[in-house]
Amino acid sequence: MVNGKSAFALAEELGERLKQARLNRDLTQSEVAALAGVARKTVLNAEKGKAQLEIFIAIMIALDLTEQLNLFLPKQEISPLQLVKLQGKKRQRASGRRREREEDKAEW
Repeated sequence: MVNGKSAFALAEELGERLKQARLNRDLTQSEVAALAGVARKTVLNAEKGKAQLEIFIAIMIALDLTEQLNLFLPKQEISPLQLVKLQGKKRQRASGRRREREEDKAEW
């Protein structure tokens, strides 16, 4: 699916899949629009691959497709290597020895 396709082509394909999901549930664009809380024209545009992400997700919710989101974009775990990079260098706690040495120097 992804190999060699532009973002525009992929969006169109997702729109077509959204349309097929609607048809498989025997719903009209107007019915889906009412369920998603958007205009019918918005559903039409989404089915052409021209919708904002929030709208696309609202339509997926209306079509009961939200479980598909985990397949679409699985949750990404942070690798141990990336976690170390994010933490950076940990600060060393001062031991208090410097203060003792400065006091010793002041006594001389």
